[in-house]
Amino acid sequence: MTEYTVEFVGTGETIEVSDTETILQPCIEEGIAQEYSCRVGMCLACSAEIVEGEVTQPAARGLTDEEAEEFALTCMARPQSDLKLDRGKYPPSIEEDADAGSGGPAAAADDD
Repeated sequence: MTEYTVEFVGTGETIEVSDTETILQPCIEEGIAQEYSCRVGMCLACSAEIVEGEVTQPAARGLTDEEAEEFALTCMARPQSDLKLDRGKYPPSIEEDADAGSGGPAAAADDD
């Protein structure tokens, strides 16, 4: 078992995470306000951008293969090196889904 340092950029928060546990678990234990919901890699609430380092997250079904290179689902991701994560950053696919679901400016104009 290897311990890695996980730093959350812009917050000053740092935790130690074993390569056998998810990043979310020590966040909960340490009282770090990491968002989460489903805890099974589908909802993307716990998404964080990988600024530096590597994770393994084979069960992160909510991410495409390309997104899994740049984003970690902290409920599934296990560190493979020291990490820097930017919490609250979401992959492009979820941002596009949010824009489509909101109706956007064009939908508001159609209501006139």
